[in-house]
Amino acid sequence: MSAIATVVPQTAATGPRLGWLRDRGMGASVLVATLSAAFGVVLVETTAYIGAVLQADPYIGDSGTLAIVVAILSVLLTAVAMYVAAIVTANTFSTIIAGRTRQIALMRLIGATSRSQRTQVSRQGLVVGIIGALLGAAVGVLLAAIGVQIGAQFIENVPRDFTIAQPFIVLPAIGVALTTWVAAWAGSRRVLSVTPLQAIGGSVERAHDELAGKPGRHVGAWVLLISGAALLAAGVVLGLVTPLGVVVAFFGGILSFTGLALGSVIFMPPVLRLVGRLFGSSATARLAAENALRYPERSSRMAIGVVMGVTLVTMFAVALESAKALMTSQLTGDVPDDVFAPFDAFGTIMMVLVAVSAVIAAVGLVNLLTIGVVQRRRELGLLRSIGLSNAQVRRMVLLEATHITVAATATGLVLGIAYGWIAAQSLLGSVPILPDFTPAGLIAPQVPWIPVVVIVLATAVLTLVAAATPTRLATRVAPVEALAAD
Repeated sequence: MSAIATVVPQTAATGPRLGWLRDRGMGASVLVATLSAAFGVVLVETTAYIGAVLQADPYIGDSGTLAIVVAILSVLLTAVAMYVAAIVTANTFSTIIAGRTRQIALMRLIGATSRSQRTQVSRQGLVVGIIGALLGAAVGVLLAAIGVQIGAQFIENVPRDFTIAQPFIVLPAIGVALTTWVAAWAGSRRVLSVTPLQAIGGSVERAHDELAGKPGRHVGAWVLLISGAALLAAGVVLGLVTPLGVVVAFFGGILSFTGLALGSVIFMPPVLRLVGRLFGSSATARLAAENALRYPERSSRMAIGVVMGVTLVTMFAVALESAKALMTSQLTGDVPDDVFAPFDAFGTIMMVLVAVSAVIAAVGLVNLLTIGVVQRRRELGLLRSIGLSNAQVRRMVLLEATHITVAATATGLVLGIAYGWIAAQSLLGSVPILPDFTPAGLIAPQVPWIPVVVIVLATAVLTLVAAATPTRLATRVAPVEALAAD
């Protein structure tokens, strides 16, 4: 027993039953699940509260149309948050598994099967999801209770029989737990390819040449991308006849972006290569650019979360601005300055809600960048031993984070404008307009520059936040100790 303990370090597989929760990356995964569950619970409570307020109104109490619309929006936004959280969680577990390659190989060496190892990782994902769901439900209910008290100060017809103990709050909690479980299982697929021979090597990501030799693994991404693009085009065409085209476009957006996420290792490296040329030719800049391209899986996982967040916010901003421009073109005569005040207020609320998904994606970037630096201790120690100073190593890590966020932001802005225009076109293309009440036809996309500037500034802040911890970790360990790391 002592011999095995000498060979196999205490890890998620051999340590205390819940000791793996202390592994780097697991805390952020719990945070992502907590944010998603809290977001879903708050939306459920908000929907129920709005419905109760409308029923208490003496004029529109009998009409449930607005309550139904709000409920549909709540379901869609909760689904989007869980979708983003699932991709972030899957990428996190993929990175964690890459760091555990040697440990998993050691377990294989003493008799464990790859499937048993993957089952164990899946169970860990379920535990993370359950913990996050419970914490998120508690936080969501607390925020809802505070919101109800604040709302009572401003709403005239306060519903007397409203209670925050809504039965449907269990749905987002259960959804987050199951989604995290599935995401962990999907992110741990690399376990199946780990062999006992890898016990003598280090924990590394797959290099570009290794990925390029397996084009078949990207077939699913291409199928989803092409199918989604076809549905997006069908939604635009159908939108010229009926607003229901937006439903077709919605599913096309889900499929196409899932294809982009799964195939990010194909699509992101060219963008990263292009952005890398903007950082000059200094030694640290070249190292940062080459690190992003040498291990495309790691870089793509970091980038795709930011791409999702920027795409979502930009998409909603472009869709709302395009709808506002169409309505403005139909107004004649003197238009009051506050005619669009309710529309702008609704748009602001929607942007804030969508920004929650962007925050979830940002947490994923910070987590993955930190894990990546920890797993590269040996590489960073080698660079310091051959002459790079602490300042140069920190600058290299900061440039890597900047490299990834700039590429992700540019990609997200392009995708967001495209998706936003498709959403507006498929919804409003058939709307009758003045003077002949003929369908609007093709609508020009409208890009609101203020949200774009906010996105760019938020990305700059995210880069500094994401690089803060990794830059400290990169120089904390002495070169000799780093060279001895796995």
